[in-house]
Amino acid sequence: MRKLLIEEMNRLSVEEFKESDKFPFVIVLDNIRSLNNVGSFFRTADAFRARKLILCGYTQNPPHREITRSALGAENSVIWEKEETTLAAVIKLKEEGYRIISVEQAEGSTLLQNFEPESNVPYAFVFGNEVEGVADEVIAASDKCVEIPQFGTKHSFNVSVSAGIVLWEFVRKNLT
Repeated sequence: MRKLLIEEMNRLSVEEFKESDKFPFVIVLDNIRSLNNVGSFFRTADAFRARKLILCGYTQNPPHREITRSALGAENSVIWEKEETTLAAVIKLKEEGYRIISVEQAEGSTLLQNFEPESNVPYAFVFGNEVEGVADEVIAASDKCVEIPQFGTKHSFNVSVSAGIVLWEFVRKNLT
């Protein structure tokens, strides 16, 4: 066994990525403060072919050196928008037919392994601030909260790690 060379991975060019079919979801960032986390979201959005990334509130947007450092160029392939508030983004997405899923530990949340996305329905996954989580008003406007099971003492993942877990599960279920 050996590691593959970059040339052997059959990666899409930025142009091919932009023209490729995307999975039926968008990512909504609710006041993410860490620029490294924002960059990580761009890479995750690229890896899982998200339709777009919506940066809300005080979430910084490209171009920014710190975002570029962790995004590794994904800020050039992923479509992104800036919204003044997360609630405004969620309301707009609902009007466009998206199901709003907040990733949060909340009363009545669905454990990730029990979340079954409906066919032919677009989803918007909301990821919250590193300290405060998803804002209460956004949770109230959501169709569902999804929670990642955890078994340690901290009861939280880094927000960009949460994105990798949740979005892989969504994409995996859409591949079958």
